[in-house]
Amino acid sequence: MTLRTHPRAAARPPLRGDAPGLLLACLGVAAALGVHQLVPAVPRLTAAVVLGTAAAHLPGLRTFVRGAARPGLSTAGRRLMRTGIVLLGLAVGADDVLGLGGATVAMVLAVVALTLTGTWWLGRRLGLPGDQALLVATGYSICGASAIGAVGQAAGSEEEDIAASVALVTLCGTLAIAVLPLLHHPLGLDDAGFGRWVGASVHDVGQVVATAQSGGPVALREAVLVKLMRVVLLAPLVAGIGLAARRPRRRPGPAKDGAATGTPGAAGARSGPGARPPVVPLFVAGFLLMIALRSTGAVPAGALTLATDARELLLAAALFGLGSAVHLPTMVRTGGRIAALGLASWVMIAGVSYAGVLLTT
Repeated sequence: MTLRTHPRAAARPPLRGDAPGLLLACLGVAAALGVHQLVPAVPRLTAAVVLGTAAAHLPGLRTFVRGAARPGLSTAGRRLMRTGIVLLGLAVGADDVLGLGGATVAMVLAVVALTLTGTWWLGRRLGLPGDQALLVATGYSICGASAIGAVGQAAGSEEEDIAASVALVTLCGTLAIAVLPLLHHPLGLDDAGFGRWVGASVHDVGQVVATAQSGGPVALREAVLVKLMRVVLLAPLVAGIGLAARRPRRRPGPAKDGAATGTPGAAGARSGPGARPPVVPLFVAGFLLMIALRSTGAVPAGALTLATDARELLLAAALFGLGSAVHLPTMVRTGGRIAALGLASWVMIAGVSYAGVLLTT
């Protein structure tokens, strides 16, 4: 019997054995930047996920990815993701959120709540394994891959579940870049309304920018403000998941091989007796601290720009690492169910967001 060890329980020194994988992640980031430079419509983070998945399946590279590079790629997917999420807090100011107005804030809260609960419920009904239903629901309702990474860390989710969820949410968010601008005028939205719709319904921050810019500067501004409101909700969500992960799990008999309970936080309970994750993970506390720091107005514009660039690089490396954990044959076995969940959740958040924009305009 082999007991799975929670990532936080790993005793390996930070870089020993990680260097090959971290170097590969850096090369993957460079390649993603190159793809974005050649095809600006492809966001850097999207390119990083796709390249990581491709690296895991290329005949000449997959043995290295799954062997010597695996520890470093896993480190990138965990530690660099956390650091990138902390820096994401510098993109949010309290004044930005307050400037949205009460009606828009209420609309965003409703969209997030309905999408989160609806997607999670449907995913459980479809019988998705592990924490996939929770992770997909989080990615669609909050902020794409960043939210999936944060919740996966708090819940102690399996790396394969995180990777599959990131791949799905990234795919649908990328499709939104092409589809939503086509619906701008047919749905009767002005530029501001289109921006709010994009900000409330598209997953990743980069995808929101890429989609909303087609509607002009007003649409882009409204989209980013609404999107940042969704990003703020990441902190209480992760805190709630962390609290759920602390609850002891009843086991019907002797411990089995890390058997998943299928409930949020179940993986976190597999880390051994008395090992419970904190209610508020350290990286979430850092995220909130960065929001508070940004709200003081004391951070120079140059520092904010530098933090944004660093965040993009860190998240790209993390997503390359997560993409490299995608195993397509495994995804094919549940591909129909997870694809159905992704499509249903995409329609759900687009429809609820559109209704919310109409009601608050």
